[in-house]
Amino acid sequence: MGKLVTQELISLNIAVLTVSDTRDTTTDTSGQSLVDGLTEYGHTLVEKIIVKDDVYTIRAAVSNWIADDSTQVILITGGTGFTSRDSTPEAVIPLLDKIVEGFGELFRQISFDQIATSTIQSRALAGLVNRTVVFCMPGSTNACKTAWKDIISKQIDSRQGPCNFVPHLKGVSFSDFQ
Repeated sequence: MGKLVTQELISLNIAVLTVSDTRDTTTDTSGQSLVDGLTEYGHTLVEKIIVKDDVYTIRAAVSNWIADDSTQVILITGGTGFTSRDSTPEAVIPLLDKIVEGFGELFRQISFDQIATSTIQSRALAGLVNRTVVFCMPGSTNACKTAWKDIISKQIDSRQGPCNFVPHLKGVSFSDFQ
């Protein structure tokens, strides 16, 4: 099949979810950093919301985007730690068709240079569901910037070779890559 890359960026429709019991639109620097990154890169923000750290509230928001025919990528910040309220993985994992093990592994490896062994307390994860890729990352702004810049932006860039997630997303055809 060859490399799954294109000459031009295929602009994707991306939703951003901030999971927090304390943040609001004026204090959500993590979610805003993701919005800034995706729009600067050439993608389209379809929606940005903030929800409380509750399994069912998170799952409902993500499920709506998964079912939406136009949302291709979901970026989730927050709720990936070990406090009693951190429940993003528990909310998201049951929804996934496939888990992208490499995302969490690579995120923790890259984060080690920044926060040393504290990186083991990140339960960052990613997966595919209904031709939508979902990335869950910690709630810190620096963690979101690291995940976006070093991993996510490249893996949702149709020009990135030898492969990327774009051909697997709804609304994109493998013929777009030939």
